[in-house]
Amino acid sequence: MKDNHLSSSAISFGLNIPSDAVPGADPVSVAQTAEALGFDFVSVNDHVHGSDPRLEAWTVLSWMAASTVRLRLATRVLGLPYRQPAIVAKMAETFDRLSGGRLILGLGAGSAEDEFRALGLEVRPLRERIEGLDEAIRITRGLWSKPSYTFEGSVYRTDGAQLEPKPDHSIPIWLGTHGKRGLALAGRLADGWIPSLAFAPPEQVPAMIEIIHQSARDAGRDPRDIACIYNLQVSIDQRGDAGEFVVSGTPEAVAERLVGFINLGFSGFNMIPTGANADGQIARLAHDVIPAVRASV
Repeated sequence: MKDNHLSSSAISFGLNIPSDAVPGADPVSVAQTAEALGFDFVSVNDHVHGSDPRLEAWTVLSWMAASTVRLRLATRVLGLPYRQPAIVAKMAETFDRLSGGRLILGLGAGSAEDEFRALGLEVRPLRERIEGLDEAIRITRGLWSKPSYTFEGSVYRTDGAQLEPKPDHSIPIWLGTHGKRGLALAGRLADGWIPSLAFAPPEQVPAMIEIIHQSARDAGRDPRDIACIYNLQVSIDQRGDAGEFVVSGTPEAVAERLVGFINLGFSGFNMIPTGANADGQIARLAHDVIPAVRASV
């Protein structure tokens, strides 16, 4: 299998694209703009329940893939309990094949209990959901690599499952976990970790990354093979007072904070423009912030 991971030697920059289903919203056009501006990847979150009109993540990412050429496309992150692991494995292989090998499969254990209930799903304790996420990754990779795969877990199972064709390269799996069990799971099995700033504040990041790295070492893996991508709300403005969990300020101030996060151990960013004229900030990030960060590292 050829390797299709983002380069570990360069800082990668991603752009979150809202899945709002409102008049005037055009996520495909935003993805095309991101590609033209040089972003490495785009991402879409996976929430299907709620009163706000929104598009389904997998479907909108497929439209983006069909309308771009180079851009990587990430689920940030797919609520694994909403779909059976074998189905996710098949969806991912098909998406990756048709997009020319550009999928980043972000997975999570699900969060909001009301979303589970709305979808008719059992609300499992977090410990069981993390165990299910572990099993789902094993099932997915088993189906991607074995002629016939059987797995009996405490949450998921598969019996003699056959998935053809197999991926012709390694599809990266990123996890959006933040508790100790989830961090250890990222170290054991994942190719990347993509936490949000609110759940992984900077002062806690070194200890969190150490859990991931120690778990990787215990599993015989090289910690350097695990990408650490910070999921951040970003606002370019003069005041820099957009809130505790928003990286805000002048382009120079934003770039300086991103460089600080790199020094904590992050190898990339998934940026969520917020605040006034969020759409207009995309070009400023590309022209004023990203080059400054690259020049500093």
